[in-house]
Amino acid sequence: MPSFDITSEFNSQEVLNAVDQMNREIVNRYDFKNTNTSVDFSNEIISLRSSTEERLKAADQVLKEKFVKRNVSIKFLTNFTDEETPSESKRIYTLKSGINKETSKNIVKDLKEFSKKLQSSIQNESIRVTSKKRDELQEAIIFLKSKNYNVYLNYGNFRD
Repeated sequence: MPSFDITSEFNSQEVLNAVDQMNREIVNRYDFKNTNTSVDFSNEIISLRSSTEERLKAADQVLKEKFVKRNVSIKFLTNFTDEETPSESKRIYTLKSGINKETSKNIVKDLKEFSKKLQSSIQNESIRVTSKKRDELQEAIIFLKSKNYNVYLNYGNFRD
């Protein structure tokens, strides 16, 4: 029986490339001179630092632009915390892979409403969708792409 898996994973190498490109741009841009703006990426955490909140927002925009250029979804940048001290502003992003239980249940429910012929099951932080026909699976992918979930969805492990 044909099947595919729905996951939510980011490519850490592409994220690292986006952060490196951002560092190069910050060093060269005039509006970031003498603002102590920096970005670090390690262990699925991106931290932005700057001397002012305005420059932090500009650095955040540059990071999102670099993500888009590297084909990494900016939906991974939704989980963040802001810290402010008198001398520096800081934003820490926690990149998270996997689909949480609530979103998984919504996806499975939407798939059941979309087609009774599809079978879907939650497996840890992914969802496996099976059907008798490949065409039904392809229609399911198109349907899910039209929906707006708060996580980025990868469709892979397609088997006949």
